[in-house]
Parts: sequence; C-alpha cells; structure tokens
Amino acid sequence: MRFQLTEDQRALRDGMRGLLARRFDRTALRAAVDRPGRLDRALWRELGAAGFFALRLPEADGGVGLGLPEAVLAFEEAGRALLPGPLIATHLAAGHVPGAADGETVVAAVDGGGVVEWLTEADVVLGGGGKIGGSGGSGGSGGTRAGATDTGGADDLKDLEDLKGVRGLEGVVRMRSVDPLTPLHRVQACPGAAVAVDPVAVLLTAAEQLGTATRACELAVQHARAREQFGQPIGAFQAVKHLCAELLVRVEVARAALYAAAVTADPADIAAARLLADEAAVRGARDCLQVHGGMGFTWEADVHLLLKRAWVRTRRAGGATESEELLAGDLLSGAGR
Repeated sequence: MRFQLTEDQRALRDGMRGLLARRFDRTALRAAVDRPGRLDRALWRELGAAGFFALRLPEADGGVGLGLPEAVLAFEEAGRALLPGPLIATHLAAGHVPGAADGETVVAAVDGGGVVEWLTEADVVLGGGGKIGGSGGSGGSGGTRAGATDTGGADDLKDLEDLKGVRGLEGVVRMRSVDPLTPLHRVQACPGAAVAVDPVAVLLTAAEQLGTATRACELAVQHARAREQFGQPIGAFQAVKHLCAELLVRVEVARAALYAAAVTADPADIAAARLLADEAAVRGARDCLQVHGGMGFTWEADVHLLLKRAWVRTRRAGGATESEELLAGDLLSGAGR
C-alpha cells in the first residue's frame, strides 16, 4: 500500500504553510511570546475563513468536506509554525458549537485530569459530556464573561474570580505552564461529566508533534550548515552528522505511522503514531538544542519554544500512558491468534 499525497493534498499543505508564513511568521511568534495568554482573534477568524476548523465538516453543513488525512496535513503545518490556541478543541467543535467552524467562537476543552488550555480566552468550554460553561473571551459569543488576559498578576486573579461563576466549572486553578504560548488551568468539571479521550484529538495532537519535530530538524540542519568551527561548517563533524541523521529518521518514521493512521483511523494505529510523534518532537527538539550548543539555551533562539510546546502536548489527550496501554492491549489481544 502506498501513502503518497495527492495533488490536492499537496496543494492543501502548501496553502496552509503559505497562510501561516504570511500571518504567523517568526516575528509574529516572538510577539505572541511577549504577550502570553492573548489570542489573536483576527488570525483565528482568518483560519476559519480558510476552512481550517471546518475541514472535516460535510459540505452540506457549510464545511470543506475533507477527511482525516487532510486534517492531519493541516495540523502538521500548525505544529511546524507553533501556532498557539485551542486549535483541536475548536476543530472538533465545528458543526456542534455555533461559530466554531468559521473562527468566530474559540472553543476550549477539559482534558483528562481536568486540564484546560486557553481557558480564559475561550468563549465555550467543553467537557466529556458536552458544554459545561462559556467564558466569553475577547470578542466571542460565549456565555459568562471571564476576561481576556492571563497575565499572572492582578488581571489573572480577576479572571479566576469571574470563572468561579461559570456554570459547571469549579475549583479553577491557574497552572504554571512551561510553554509561554499555552496557558493552562485545572478545573473540576460538573459531577458525572466524564472526560473521554477522542481518538481524533490524539491523532491531531500527533500531527502537531510531527510538525514541531520537522521544524526542529530543519533548524538543526540550517544551523549545522551555517555555523563554522575550525574553518568548516559544524555539520561536517561526525557527531553533528549523526544527530541530524537521527532527527530525520525519527521524523520520517513518525510521518509514515501518522499518515497510515489517518487512513485507517484504527485506534491502535493512532496510539502508535502518537507515541512515535511524541518521541520525534521531544527528542528532536533536544537534539536540535544540542546542535545549536550554548546559543540554543538562550531566550532569543526558538529551540526552547519547540521543546516546551512538545512537552506540553505529551500530556494532552490522555498522554503517552493511555496510548501505551491501548497499544499494549491490542498487541496482547492478538497474541493468541
């Protein structure tokens, strides 16, 4: 079986990359880092207009009418650009939450363990049992308003006080996020609303991880070619060559598994792709940092942003442990056949 991209799929990937290069380049990324907790609503609506959130929504319902393989390609590009925001939650809400498909409504979701990404910017918060609250960020159509800024100071305290009044949300606590572009809160959802892990959320998380791993590989190779020591590029040294080669191998293995899982939609395939993508993103960012040497540890370099985002995603959608358990159960169930 061959998993070659069609011409339309390549056009979708290239179009998404072009949109992000124009609207969320490195300058925009660093600007977002300087104002953590603020979501670019104009960019969010532009993503909606481009069909990003409605990619898998049927055309009869106003969507693009594509499938999981195309969604994986789009989210891979989002991960490569380190695009912030509750992208997966809003994508999954398209067709169910008014305004989600066209980017007018920002949707956050309660993850396993009660963790919510971008809670104070969300217009609607979803739990395992459906809508459990609306926080009405900066300009959406949600319910109870909860402010638009997570600054870590007095404004954040005000946000948390406001969130206490949101229906279905209790015990809201701000968490210290290692990633400046992923504000986190822990909440206690309404009783009886179990938080189920959506396999599509796992798959799209893996796609974002693959995009980040790809970017880490690109940055490592670029630096290895440009940085010189002893009169030659550091990429000429065997140790650096090995690091770059291992980066590429992990990326391509994860890509093959991810694209296959997008076609089969089998839970075991998705779990395997998730584990490989997590490894490619985390180890890839670490190896990229190693290639950069001392400058890789500085705030001005983007390497630390790749590693921090990869770390945060490893705990999303059930985390690696749930994927490991699912994959192990699938392997054991076939051991006797």
